[in-house]
Amino acid sequence: MGKSKSTGNHKSDKKKNIAKLWKTKRRTKDLDQIHEDMRAGNADKLLNQEVDYDVTGNAQHYCLHCARYFVDLKTLKEHFKTKVHKRRLKQLREEPYTQAEAERAAGMGSYIPPKAVEVHTQPVEEDMN
Repeated sequence: MGKSKSTGNHKSDKKKNIAKLWKTKRRTKDLDQIHEDMRAGNADKLLNQEVDYDVTGNAQHYCLHCARYFVDLKTLKEHFKTKVHKRRLKQLREEPYTQAEAERAAGMGSYIPPKAVEVHTQPVEEDMN
């Protein structure tokens, strides 16, 4: 009798789809949800949140376009200069996809190209006491 060729632990069977776990862990808001957040009333609520100790930076430094919280004002300003933020701004320039557009694509109307939306980096209030 020889040693069995299949050695190892049986716990590895539970981790078959690790890629899916990582994708859902790092999931951010979709572009149409961010367009909804960029409206005047919603943007004011998100940019002027109350102190929440469970969120990074106590929910005081929030990038509206990327839907991310930052530790302090300095890191938020550095984020505005990054490629990730600029790429997101470019994606947000296109108008979000609507149900009416889906119906026109299905043949229930004539095609209207999406409009360009002007998007600028959010203003930053410096509260240095």
